[in-house]
Amino acid sequence: MKKSDYESAYLLNIDPKPLLLVLSGPSGAGKDAVLTRLKEMGFPLEFIVTVTTRPRRNSEKDNIDYHFVSGESFQKMIEAKELLEWAKVYGNWYGVPGQPVKQALAEGRDTILKIDIQGATTIKKILPQAVFIFLMPLSKEDLVTRLRGRNSESASDLDLRLRTVEEEMKKLPIFDYAIVNKHGQIDQVILEVKAIITAEKLRVTPREYCL
Repeated sequence: MKKSDYESAYLLNIDPKPLLLVLSGPSGAGKDAVLTRLKEMGFPLEFIVTVTTRPRRNSEKDNIDYHFVSGESFQKMIEAKELLEWAKVYGNWYGVPGQPVKQALAEGRDTILKIDIQGATTIKKILPQAVFIFLMPLSKEDLVTRLRGRNSESASDLDLRLRTVEEEMKKLPIFDYAIVNKHGQIDQVILEVKAIITAEKLRVTPREYCL
């Protein structure tokens, strides 16, 4: 997004600050698809790659989709205070590396994190001024279809994820924005993400972050 996208802010002498976007939502809501589309469209965002101990799926690439590490390496990162937040989700550890976030914001680059709702809840406590976006499916039935289509969960794992969704939906009030990801309408989601970024850039009082 270019300076011209925020022309009103510049005319009013508002200095748009870098944004920290937190994209979260239930498993299967389409978070990875949204990030992929944002990259394809050339959005000038710093995409922070999450660290995880879970096995890599066949379609995933190390250091692009996730930083895949061993449990021992993950523990060392915790001890070295290299993670902004971390949590155990569905039996595996996930964490957000802190240094890339700090560096991107310090250099004035809009930054986006893709994390589960448990992680978003933690980030909300330590960085409440971040922009929290909740991505959700059109319905529970739609979510079931998405999860089954991935062919990456066993029947028991699928059941666990669906039961977890009911609790995750209760976290909606901590988010700033909610976007419904309808099947086959990913570009509409992207338009709404862009609208959120534009609105945030036009805030009279920009968000400030202390890392």
